[in-house]
Amino acid sequence: MEIKSLQEIENLAERDGRYKSAAYLFVYDALEYTVQKLGKDALADEKRHISGRDLVFGISEYSADQFGPLTCSVFAHWGIEQTRDFGEIVFNLVGANLLRKTDEDRIEDFVDVYDFAEEFNWKKRKADLERLP
Repeated sequence: MEIKSLQEIENLAERDGRYKSAAYLFVYDALEYTVQKLGKDALADEKRHISGRDLVFGISEYSADQFGPLTCSVFAHWGIEQTRDFGEIVFNLVGANLLRKTDEDRIEDFVDVYDFAEEFNWKKRKADLERLP
Protein backbone atom coordinates (compact mmCIF):
# COMPACT_ATOMS: atom_id res chain seq x y z
CA MET A 1 0.00 0.00 0.00
CA GLU A 2 1.30 3.44 -0.88
CA ILE A 3 2.28 5.93 1.82
CA LYS A 4 -0.38 8.33 0.52
CA SER A 5 -3.05 5.65 1.04
CA LEU A 6 -1.76 4.91 4.54
CA GLN A 7 -2.07 8.58 5.46
CA GLU A 8 -5.57 8.70 3.94
CA ILE A 9 -6.57 5.71 6.08
CA GLU A 10 -5.13 7.36 9.20
CA ASN A 11 -7.12 10.51 8.41
CA LEU A 12 -10.28 8.52 7.66
CA ALA A 13 -10.03 6.58 10.93
CA GLU A 14 -9.46 9.79 12.86
CA ARG A 15 -12.42 11.56 11.20
CA ASP A 16 -14.78 8.65 11.76
CA GLY A 17 -13.55 7.85 15.26
CA ARG A 18 -15.28 4.47 15.63
CA TYR A 19 -12.49 2.19 14.43
CA LYS A 20 -8.71 2.21 14.74
CA SER A 21 -6.66 2.62 11.58
CA ALA A 22 -5.35 -0.93 12.14
CA ALA A 23 -8.90 -2.19 11.54
CA TYR A 24 -8.96 -0.50 8.13
CA LEU A 25 -5.59 -1.98 7.22
CA PHE A 26 -6.73 -5.40 8.39
CA VAL A 27 -9.85 -5.19 6.18
CA TYR A 28 -7.61 -4.35 3.20
CA ASP A 29 -5.42 -7.37 3.95
CA ALA A 30 -8.44 -9.62 4.51
CA LEU A 31 -9.91 -8.43 1.22
CA GLU A 32 -6.74 -9.44 -0.63
CA TYR A 33 -6.70 -12.77 1.23
CA THR A 34 -10.33 -13.45 0.26
CA VAL A 35 -9.88 -12.43 -3.38
CA GLN A 36 -6.92 -14.81 -3.60
CA LYS A 37 -8.74 -17.63 -1.77
CA LEU A 38 -11.66 -17.32 -4.20
CA GLY A 39 -9.24 -17.49 -7.14
CA LYS A 40 -9.97 -13.99 -8.39
CA ASP A 41 -6.53 -12.48 -7.84
CA ALA A 42 -5.43 -13.05 -11.46
CA LEU A 43 -8.55 -11.36 -12.88
CA ALA A 44 -8.82 -7.78 -14.07
CA ASP A 45 -9.76 -5.29 -11.33
CA GLU A 46 -13.39 -5.01 -12.43
CA LYS A 47 -13.79 -8.82 -12.19
CA ARG A 48 -12.14 -9.17 -8.76
CA HIS A 49 -15.27 -8.01 -6.93
CA ILE A 50 -16.47 -10.13 -4.01
CA SER A 51 -19.67 -9.83 -2.02
CA GLY A 52 -19.86 -8.41 1.48
CA ARG A 53 -20.83 -11.84 2.77
CA ASP A 54 -17.79 -13.44 1.10
CA LEU A 55 -15.56 -10.78 2.63
CA VAL A 56 -16.97 -11.31 6.12
CA PHE A 57 -16.28 -15.05 5.91
CA GLY A 58 -12.84 -14.30 4.50
CA ILE A 59 -12.25 -12.02 7.47
CA SER A 60 -13.15 -14.91 9.78
CA GLU A 61 -10.60 -17.21 8.15
CA TYR A 62 -7.91 -14.56 7.87
CA SER A 63 -8.34 -13.46 11.48
CA ALA A 64 -8.01 -17.09 12.62
CA ASP A 65 -4.64 -17.23 10.88
CA GLN A 66 -3.53 -13.86 12.19
CA PHE A 67 -4.87 -13.73 15.76
CA GLY A 68 -6.23 -17.17 16.68
CA PRO A 69 -7.98 -17.14 20.06
CA LEU A 70 -7.27 -13.42 20.47
CA THR A 71 -9.45 -12.43 17.52
CA CYS A 72 -12.38 -11.08 19.55
CA SER A 73 -10.03 -9.13 21.81
CA VAL A 74 -8.23 -7.60 18.84
CA PHE A 75 -11.51 -6.70 17.15
CA ALA A 76 -12.86 -5.15 20.37
CA HIS A 77 -9.69 -3.09 20.74
CA TRP A 78 -10.23 -1.81 17.20
CA GLY A 79 -13.91 -0.97 17.89
CA ILE A 80 -15.33 -3.92 15.93
CA GLU A 81 -18.16 -5.71 17.73
CA GLN A 82 -20.27 -7.23 14.95
CA THR A 83 -20.10 -8.06 11.25
CA ARG A 84 -21.82 -4.80 10.31
CA ASP A 85 -18.72 -2.98 11.56
CA PHE A 86 -16.77 -4.54 8.68
CA GLY A 87 -19.35 -3.10 6.32
CA GLU A 88 -19.04 0.32 7.94
CA ILE A 89 -15.28 0.18 7.38
CA VAL A 90 -15.70 -0.96 3.76
CA PHE A 91 -18.22 1.77 2.99
CA ASN A 92 -15.99 4.38 4.67
CA LEU A 93 -13.18 3.23 2.38
CA VAL A 94 -15.53 3.43 -0.61
CA GLY A 95 -16.58 6.94 0.42
CA ALA A 96 -12.92 7.96 0.57
CA ASN A 97 -12.33 6.44 -2.92
CA LEU A 98 -9.95 3.85 -1.48
CA LEU A 99 -12.19 0.92 -2.51
CA ARG A 100 -14.87 0.51 -5.16
CA LYS A 101 -18.34 -0.99 -4.94
CA THR A 102 -20.99 -2.08 -7.40
CA ASP A 103 -24.55 -0.81 -7.55
CA GLU A 104 -25.66 -4.07 -5.90
CA ASP A 105 -23.44 -3.68 -2.82
CA ARG A 106 -25.30 -2.67 0.34
CA ILE A 107 -24.36 -2.21 3.98
CA GLU A 108 -27.04 -4.81 4.75
CA ASP A 109 -24.79 -7.43 3.11
CA PHE A 110 -22.65 -7.21 6.26
CA VAL A 111 -25.42 -7.30 8.88
CA ASP A 112 -25.63 -10.31 11.22
CA VAL A 113 -23.61 -12.62 8.96
CA TYR A 114 -22.41 -14.42 12.10
CA ASP A 115 -22.25 -13.95 15.84
CA PHE A 116 -18.70 -13.28 17.03
CA ALA A 117 -19.00 -15.45 20.15
CA GLU A 118 -20.07 -18.44 18.05
CA GLU A 119 -17.80 -17.83 15.05
CA PHE A 120 -14.70 -17.30 17.15
CA ASN A 121 -15.31 -20.09 19.66
CA TRP A 122 -11.79 -21.47 19.52
CA LYS A 123 -12.50 -24.59 21.57
CA LYS A 124 -15.14 -25.56 19.03
CA ARG A 125 -12.85 -24.69 16.10
CA LYS A 126 -10.05 -26.79 17.54
CA ALA A 127 -12.39 -29.73 18.11
CA ASP A 128 -13.70 -29.42 14.53
CA LEU A 129 -10.13 -29.43 13.17
CA GLU A 130 -9.24 -32.50 15.19
CA ARG A 131 -12.16 -34.40 13.60
CA LEU A 132 -10.90 -33.78 10.08
CA PRO A 133 -9.21 -36.74 8.38
